[in-house]
Amino acid sequence: MGQPWAVGTAEAAPARLPLLLTALWAAAVGLELAYVLVLGPGPPPLGPLARTLQVALAAFQLLNLLGNVGLFLRSDPSIRGVMLAGRGLGQGWAYCYQCQSQVPPRSGHCSACRICILRRDHHCRLLGRCVGFRNYRPFLCLLLHGAGVLLHASVLLGPALSALLRAHTPLHTAALLLLPWLMLLTGRVSLAQFALAFVTDTCVAGALLCGAGLLFHGMLLLRGQTTWEWARGQHVYDLGPCHNLQAALGPRWVLVWLWPFLASPLPGDGITFQTAADVGLMAS
Repeated sequence: MGQPWAVGTAEAAPARLPLLLTALWAAAVGLELAYVLVLGPGPPPLGPLARTLQVALAAFQLLNLLGNVGLFLRSDPSIRGVMLAGRGLGQGWAYCYQCQSQVPPRSGHCSACRICILRRDHHCRLLGRCVGFRNYRPFLCLLLHGAGVLLHASVLLGPALSALLRAHTPLHTAALLLLPWLMLLTGRVSLAQFALAFVTDTCVAGALLCGAGLLFHGMLLLRGQTTWEWARGQHVYDLGPCHNLQAALGPRWVLVWLWPFLASPLPGDGITFQTAADVGLMAS
């Protein structure tokens, strides 16, 4: 009864609005950073060697960030193009009435993407695409390098923000950091001062959010779980930390964090997964 995926169904393309909003925010951060470094107080005082290392670090972070964003958006995590006919015989398979297809274990239907996702973890609202079997690696690396880029931007904006805050009272400073929009609407700060405070606030908040997401998904990665399985306390696919890392990141899992285009093919197909019980049987 299993059917191959029908090509005529709605495509699982990334939603444009979340991508547009994220791109606009990234552009705002870049423009504010350029303004501060070129026309404003400039970067923190550093020696030639430290400045060279800082530029190299920034280039490394940006290349990794943009590369992983591209890989995440180009990798289709759905069942599109996957031949599932005649394979829905094992335990854990289900039938999706929306997709009109048999779907393998760990898969789930996404109402936003309008298609089933192989090894579905969650739907990323910022990038408008689901996180699944094929794009889990760039998603994790995106969290790592996103936190690094935002933290680096916060450090570069720090001297300009510090000079602005020292020129005002503590109450004005706290209000500017916590309620920059209110300060702008009431005319307490200029547009340039608001932009500096707002962009720095969002960079710090974004770095904390990416860091928290990386810690959470790092825990799931070591346990061999998806977010859905973690919420239900399932540990069926926990093969041990080392095997879990290889299953999600490939054999070169140590190096994939450093370069997005490093070849590290995933050992599975996103349809069948080795379970802890299988490992126990092979060991015995």
